[in-house]
Amino acid sequence: MGVKGWRELVRSMGLLLLFVALLSGYQSVRNLLTERSPDKYEDMGVHSFVPYEVLPVQVKNTTGTGRNRRMHPTRTVYKVYYRAVDGSGYRWTQEAVSRTAGKKIVAEGKAVERRVLHIKAEKGYITTEPQLDAESYTAGLRKRYQTILGISAAYVIIWLAAWGVLICRHALRP
Repeated sequence: MGVKGWRELVRSMGLLLLFVALLSGYQSVRNLLTERSPDKYEDMGVHSFVPYEVLPVQVKNTTGTGRNRRMHPTRTVYKVYYRAVDGSGYRWTQEAVSRTAGKKIVAEGKAVERRVLHIKAEKGYITTEPQLDAESYTAGLRKRYQTILGISAAYVIIWLAAWGVLICRHALRP
């Protein structure tokens, strides 16, 4: 591949990364604006969950090439289903690496501690790591969204600066 080919490749990759950065930035801003505040959650305490079943679940295929996603719009993942030991009715799922790994988790029957946060406005709940309360959970989400937004914004600024330099250099040529 010659110099011209490398330039085209770099230009194409730069545009692709710009698109990804803009999309990621948009999604981060949207998530920041729609994220629930900590007072929207009610802490239901830490509960022990035990695995009881592993099942295949069809999910949207987001991996591979565009053609691969069109030919195979869904893929199968295996989820391990957990239920609260105390009979409260809380359930939790975790994706397993494979069906065999999921069956091994169920066979071991090892209890897992999870904190349950009830969403006051809805008839739903989420489970988090036991050390996270509503405040630290939402703070972690905000930090993640802000980090993605910062990286996206930095890339857009660098991309614009690079193109500005190239345009000025081209305009100043004799």
